[in-house]
Amino acid sequence: MKVIVIGCTHAGTAAATQMAKLYPEARITVYERNDNISFLSCGIALHVGGVVRNAEDLFYSNPGKLAELGVTARMRHDVLAVDTEARTVRVRDLTTGETREDTYDKLVVTTGSWPIVPKMEGMELENILLCKNYGHAQTIIQKAAGAKRVVVVGAGYIGIELVEAFEQLGKRVTVIDNTPRVLYKYLDREFTDKVETELEARGIRLALGQTVTAFAGEAGKVTRVVTTKGQYEADMVILCIGFRPNTELLKNQVDMLPNGAIVVNEYMQTSKPDVFAAGDSCAIRYNPTGQAAYIPLATNAVRMGTLVARNLVKPTTKYLGTQGTSGIKIFDYNIASTGLTEQAALDAGLNVKEITIEDSYRPEFMPAYEKALLKVVYEAESGRIVGAQVLSKADLTQSINTLSVCIQNRMTIEELGFVDFFFQPHYNKPWNLLNQAGLQALGV
Repeated sequence: MKVIVIGCTHAGTAAATQMAKLYPEARITVYERNDNISFLSCGIALHVGGVVRNAEDLFYSNPGKLAELGVTARMRHDVLAVDTEARTVRVRDLTTGETREDTYDKLVVTTGSWPIVPKMEGMELENILLCKNYGHAQTIIQKAAGAKRVVVVGAGYIGIELVEAFEQLGKRVTVIDNTPRVLYKYLDREFTDKVETELEARGIRLALGQTVTAFAGEAGKVTRVVTTKGQYEADMVILCIGFRPNTELLKNQVDMLPNGAIVVNEYMQTSKPDVFAAGDSCAIRYNPTGQAAYIPLATNAVRMGTLVARNLVKPTTKYLGTQGTSGIKIFDYNIASTGLTEQAALDAGLNVKEITIEDSYRPEFMPAYEKALLKVVYEAESGRIVGAQVLSKADLTQSINTLSVCIQNRMTIEELGFVDFFFQPHYNKPWNLLNQAGLQALGV
């Protein structure tokens, strides 16, 4: 069996590693246009802020490790075209410029995503940077050394993590986003209000509800960011607007969403059964709505890549779908969310209710305790839980993993009230916060 893997970050690394273990007789070739694999881009802000001092620590695999498993990793090779009918790929060696054709029995497309880059005046100016891969991380650190005023465009997870990192480096930071709140996709207002208060208390300028229209500069370098509401001085701009799936190679050959995300079944097969896809190039079943959705997360990518390997020869292990569960630490706050926010549920046309509680996470007779803010969103008629968020200076983020399981298993808010959780004063109250949410929703 001859297998070709295109792209080798999270999904590709997981797929190649597991395939080599499950099918030692297979001839597996990885084509990767970069000179590295498995870079944890979610650690870029930690590297920029100096928490992770060595960027090499953000790699968890390398071509040598794949070679030890019998995988041929062809680095600096760009796949130019795929023909799913002929089962061929055309590849260029970026070092020599040589182009050649290769064939496959099974194709694994793990081409990932790429940052959205707007087309607007001034984009060619120096010091307007992206934040995605190892090269970007090194460039950001290099440029940040001489920058005093940093503008981050995009107030999602990556953007806000960079805002924190730059503030800790003593930069004057502005964050711009066209939504009315930071972390708009992940948190409702009760949570973002606290985050915004913390950001502003640290001197970070919030320019929300406005869109970047142009960049201006002097001597070829950016000096100002122009928006629909004003102008902001900048020595360096980081674009964190979002991501698009890298799927041009399969355009008009397999089923895709309108944004280009590849549609796969529960066994990671595309509409061509011998072509598998995983990671940020794919759409996946979003359990809160039951619909296919584009949710680029490293956790999803690793899971999907592993499932590709398990299902490569025959359907074996089904994908359970995703809740889009994620977490972030912003200064002293530990924050996590899963599923739909209340706003997202309403936008999706769901009839939902919510319960929000703010309470000490453990008894007040303990020497120290922290407040916790928890919100659970559920369907009004059925009580089915569809989303949750938590915020505290204590690390309670694992409670969101619990609620992710609840959503995946279609549990109701009533059931949540009576789930068996332990009590121990070091960790919680006799009624766990999650129990409290369920009970208060029932009026108990």
